[in-house]
Amino acid sequence: MKSGFLEKLVTRLDRVVPGDVQQIVTRLIREKGFLEKVFEALHEGVIILDPQGVIGFLNHAACQFFGLDPERAPGEFISSQIRGLDWATLGKPGRTISRDLEVFYPENRYLNFYLAPIDDAENATAPLGYVMLVRDLTTTRAEAEETLESERLNALTLLAAGVAHEIGNPLNSLDIHLQLLSRKLRKLPSGERAPLEENLATARGEIQRLDMILKQFLHAVRPTTPHRERQDLHVLLHETIRLLEPELASRKIAVELDLAETLPPAMVDPGQFQQVFYNLIRNAYQGTSSDQGRVTIRTRVTDYEFIISIEDNGTGISPEHMGAIFEPYRTTKSSGSGLGLLIVRRIIREHGGQIAIESEENHGTRVLIHLPHLERPVRLLGPPEPVIDL
Repeated sequence: MKSGFLEKLVTRLDRVVPGDVQQIVTRLIREKGFLEKVFEALHEGVIILDPQGVIGFLNHAACQFFGLDPERAPGEFISSQIRGLDWATLGKPGRTISRDLEVFYPENRYLNFYLAPIDDAENATAPLGYVMLVRDLTTTRAEAEETLESERLNALTLLAAGVAHEIGNPLNSLDIHLQLLSRKLRKLPSGERAPLEENLATARGEIQRLDMILKQFLHAVRPTTPHRERQDLHVLLHETIRLLEPELASRKIAVELDLAETLPPAMVDPGQFQQVFYNLIRNAYQGTSSDQGRVTIRTRVTDYEFIISIEDNGTGISPEHMGAIFEPYRTTKSSGSGLGLLIVRRIIREHGGQIAIESEENHGTRVLIHLPHLERPVRLLGPPEPVIDL
């Protein structure tokens, strides 16, 4: 529609014949329908508001972002439809606003909205209304977080090389000298030897502990290549549980297994995946009480992936800790290193899988491993149907 068409029409209404009025109205309806189709085709959300913040129009994308009903939302105040938006602080004449916000319903999304006034040519102080353009930043934010994580791991890898050189070599030298001291102590009388041997044992224990921390750190940050073999995941699970049986029994933790009846072999690195199961099962029972602790392990397989679930009935993870659960040296345990889940996620990702964690305080935690089939099964097709000549 050309600029100024409506203004010219209003000034000439007294000279328009009834037949022309019908044509003009039809044209207006057609133009309105065209604009609505344009707005509906946009991936960005579009909301048109009057000066008081009442919704006049919104497209399908806006309804999806905020979970709004396209039939009921028009005519309602935007503050009543989108919780957390205070129109009194947003809708000010001549003011353009760009803000980020996080919504949790109907999906957890990160959005950015741009609110601009629609100027009135005859009254500069009072806008005709406002247009709100909403963009979905969820994917962009996830990509930025992945980039940040990659940069963080690269920095840790460089640090690991320095740590290995600056700490590893002195530890080896200390261990050798303590072995020499141990040999000399055997030549002393037993009365003089006992207190010195106790001090020596403490020193060697601390060196071993430092060496273990160093190895954990290096394993967490250095890229590794899995040596894949055809393995039965159930066998790896049972072997891991057998290794943990003494600690499970001492804590009186019950382990419940709900395993798939048939599970095809998976192409995995057996040592690495046993470490995954070891860390996750150990984390699960360490978060439970000793008298009623329970760990439930489930497996199932689809046409595309293995799904392994490890669930406990423990204390759960608080929301503030969930956001940093994969960060190195962030742990809720007094004796933990904070590297276990970092190692687990790295191994699973190197196998092409993903890990998801669901938790609720005082109701336990569930860890889900999604591991894709590396070898797709074949499906025999029937013979082609004969072609019938007509």
